[in-house]
Amino acid sequence: MIAAKRYDWHDAGLASTLPHADHVTQSVRLFAFAVLLAASSFTLACSESSSSPTSPTSSSGSSALTAGQLAGTWTLASVQPQGQAAQAVPGGATYTITFGDQQLSTRADCNTCGGSYSIAGQTLTTGALACTRAACPTMAFESTYTQMLGGTSTVAIAGSTLTLTSTRGALRFVR
Repeated sequence: MIAAKRYDWHDAGLASTLPHADHVTQSVRLFAFAVLLAASSFTLACSESSSSPTSPTSSSGSSALTAGQLAGTWTLASVQPQGQAAQAVPGGATYTITFGDQQLSTRADCNTCGGSYSIAGQTLTTGALACTRAACPTMAFESTYTQMLGGTSTVAIAGSTLTLTSTRGALRFVR
């Protein structure tokens, strides 16, 4: 068995070239402490920023929304075409929208759609949606929903409610 020998400053012949080995060790410890303190301060500053969604005071407010605030899945509660009463999602049907990294997907009853989106301030722009075309029992509702989802909308998040408003009407989602 080979025994390992521990070398220190004296064994390496460096003790005479360094002013004081203890002083160097203390300096290294102080440097490490300063780096740790700076990293902790940075982490604390970042963790104090709000990661919860903010709600704009009105559709013309100055609160800019981010893709992170939209991220995840929202369930459609109602559609309200321009000039009409709000319509709840037909019983038994599932309508959701999921926002990811500049991509969205939506389930419209028995069909699914996907496309790109961008957000700037409170404006959501949805690219063309590619959808499956199965014959669902809620085709008229689905058609209204997908037409209202496409294009540009104003986004508002209040608590657990997401509202997309445009000249086409309003879509309300909940988490």
